[in-house]
Amino acid sequence: MDHIDIEKTACPCCSGRNYGECCKPFHLKEKFPQTAEELMRSRFSAFAIPNGEYLIETTSPAKRKLYGKEDLQEWGKINQWTKLQIVKTYGKNMVEFNAFYNDADGHSQIHHEISLFEKLINRWYYVAGKFSK
Repeated sequence: MDHIDIEKTACPCCSGRNYGECCKPFHLKEKFPQTAEELMRSRFSAFAIPNGEYLIETTSPAKRKLYGKEDLQEWGKINQWTKLQIVKTYGKNMVEFNAFYNDADGHSQIHHEISLFEKLINRWYYVAGKFSK
């Protein structure tokens, strides 16, 4: 979290708040997201930083075996994550979003996803996503 760990820096999740008052407390485990959208935003910020440990910890325990912390860290590192746009929330546990980034070759990309989240023992987790371009 070295290059973004400045209290006054705009949060990568595009909430309009500073990182120190937005996603940083989640990344440091000082508090936990209270909604699926908050978790979605904090996970986007974790890709932007990158913070693979947070990404794996916020993945549903039943789904963690499908992901590797190092792979998540690398995916965050090789791309420049530029903007998060929340398209729509569906009920309490689904979030549709566009994640804008520049890939390793410098090409602009948009990752569109509808993500499913679950709440277990008062904590939200990412379960799966449906992707499209």
